[in-house]
Amino acid sequence: MARDEDARTEPSRNDQPQQPEVELPALGVTGTLRFAWTQLTSMRTALMLLLLLAVAAVPGSLFPQRPAGPEIVNQYLEDNPVLGPWLDRFQMFDVYSSVWFSAIYLLLFISLIGCVVPRAVKHAKVLRSAPPRTPRRLSRLPEYGRVVLEPTGPAPATAVEQAAQVLRKRGYRIEVRQEPDGGASVGAERGYVREVGNIVFHLSLIGVLVFMAVGGLLSYSGQKILVEGEEGFANTLVSYDAFTPGGAFSEDSLVPFSMSLKSFEKVFDRESTTHYGQPLDFTAVMEVQDGTGGEPEERILKVNHPLAFGDTRVYLVGNGYAPEVTVRDGNGDIAFQGPVVGQVQDEVYTSLLTIKAPDARPDQLGFVGFFLPTAYTGEDGVAVSIDPELFNPELNLNSYYGNLGLDEGQPQNVYVLDTENLTELNNRDLEAGGITLSLGESYELPEGKGSISFDGVKPYVGLDILYDPGKWGVGVFAVLALIALVVSLFVRRRRVWVRGATGPDGSTLVEYGLLARGEDFSLREENLALRRKFEQLWPVTAPPEPGLSSSSTASTPTTASAAGRPGTTPDRPVQNRPE
Repeated sequence: MARDEDARTEPSRNDQPQQPEVELPALGVTGTLRFAWTQLTSMRTALMLLLLLAVAAVPGSLFPQRPAGPEIVNQYLEDNPVLGPWLDRFQMFDVYSSVWFSAIYLLLFISLIGCVVPRAVKHAKVLRSAPPRTPRRLSRLPEYGRVVLEPTGPAPATAVEQAAQVLRKRGYRIEVRQEPDGGASVGAERGYVREVGNIVFHLSLIGVLVFMAVGGLLSYSGQKILVEGEEGFANTLVSYDAFTPGGAFSEDSLVPFSMSLKSFEKVFDRESTTHYGQPLDFTAVMEVQDGTGGEPEERILKVNHPLAFGDTRVYLVGNGYAPEVTVRDGNGDIAFQGPVVGQVQDEVYTSLLTIKAPDARPDQLGFVGFFLPTAYTGEDGVAVSIDPELFNPELNLNSYYGNLGLDEGQPQNVYVLDTENLTELNNRDLEAGGITLSLGESYELPEGKGSISFDGVKPYVGLDILYDPGKWGVGVFAVLALIALVVSLFVRRRRVWVRGATGPDGSTLVEYGLLARGEDFSLREENLALRRKFEQLWPVTAPPEPGLSSSSTASTPTTASAAGRPGTTPDRPVQNRPE
C-alpha cells in the first residue's frame, strides 16, 4: 500500500515542465556569405577543385578541339550528326575556353588565395614572436641531456648565455630568460623556413595560374608553309595558313617582321646498316627582315633553335617536297602552275598531293595522288618510294573534272579533294589508267580535257609562329615552386631549451631538451651534436663509474642520457613525439 501511495504522489513524466526548444539564429545574408567564403577558402575545397580541374581537362584529350583543328571538329560533327551537336552544346570542342572549365579555374584561383594569404599573415606574426617558454620538466621531452660543470666552470647565467651563442651559430632564433628560482634558461627555435617554403610553394602555384591566364588571353600561335624560292611571309593575319588567337588578342601585338626560305638542306644517315636513310639534321637558311625599316639578313633556322623577333618565336616543325606542275585546260590555257605542297606520309617522304585547277575551261580539273622521291615499281606493278632523297622522283595521280565547289564561297581544305560531284578521268582501274610522270614529262588528259606536266621539285618547311607573354612567368614560378617544395620537404622545424641552475653541491647544472615539430629522425643526431659543443665549451665532470646504485646515479647528474657514450645507458628509450 505504501508503495502504491508513493507511486500516486510521484509526478508523471508528462506532468514535468517541458524544456523550451532552442531556436538557432538565422544566418542572414552576411552570415551566409561568410560561411560560403569559409568553405571556399578551406584547403579541402582547394584540393577538391584541383582534382575537379584535372577531371574537367580529360574531355580535351578525348574530343577534337577547335583551336587545334577546326576542320577536324567539322568532320566529327558530320560523322556524328546526333551526338556531335549535343557535345557542341556542352562546349566539349572548346573545353579549355568553356564556361564550366573557366569557372572551376577561377574558383581554384580564389580558393588558393583565400587559403594562402591568411596563412602567410599568420606565419609573419609567428616570425616576430618569441620562442615558446621553457618547459618546467625538460626530462619529459623526446630528447634530453644534462651536464654537470666542474667547480671551475661558469655560473648558471653565464653558461646559459654561452649556450645561447652556440644555438645562434647553429641557426636557432633564441631568447634568454630569467627563471623564478634565480636560474636562467634559453628558448631556441629554427626551421621557420619550412613553413615559408610551404607558403611560397602555394603562392607560386597562384603565380603559375595567373601567368597561364595571361598567356591564354594575350598569346597567339600560327602556322605557315614556305617553299624554297617562292613568296615569303609577313607577320600579318592574312599571311598565316592557320591562326589561333588568345581571348584578348589584338592585331597590334603582332611584331612586324618578314621572312622567306632561301635554301633548305637535309642530311640523312648513309653509313648505318640499321638506321639507313633516317634524318640526321635539317638546316633552313632564312632571309629575314626584323621590323619595317630593318635590313634583310640571313639567319639559320634549325630544329630546337628558333628565330626570335622580340617575344615572338619561329620554330621549324616540319618539311617535305613541293612538286612543280603545270596544268593546262581543254583550251590549251594554263589553269594552274607552281609548286604543290605534299603531305609527308612516312619516313621515306611518300607525299599525298591534291591539285585543284578551278580556272580550267570548259571543265574544272582536280588531281589526287602521291609524290615518290625515289620511285620503285615492284612485281605487282605498284610504285613505292624507297628513299627520302630525290634519286628518282615520280608523280602517280588520278584526275577528275567537274565542279570543284570553290565558286560557291564555302571554305575547303586545300589537302582534300571532294570527288562527290566530279567525274573520274584517270584511274588504274579505268581503261585510260593512272597518270605516272617522271621529272620533265607531260600527260594529255582523256577526252581533250587538258594536260599536266611535271616540271621540278622544291623543298618546303613548316613553321610554327608563337607569341606567349606569360610563358616566362610560368617558368619562373614553376622553378620557384619546385625549390620551395624541396625546402618544405627537407627542412625540419625544431625547438631547443637550455636551463642553467645551481646543483646541491654548488656546481653548475645544465640540462637541455629538444622537440621536433612533426617527424624528425635526425633529432637524436642534433642532441649528440649539442652535447659535443657543450663538452668543448665547458669543463664537464666525468660520468659516474659503473656499478653505482640507482639512488647514487639519480642524485648525481650524468651525461648518459644525452651523449649515449659506450658503457652508459640512456634514462629511457629515445622517441620522437609531436608537440
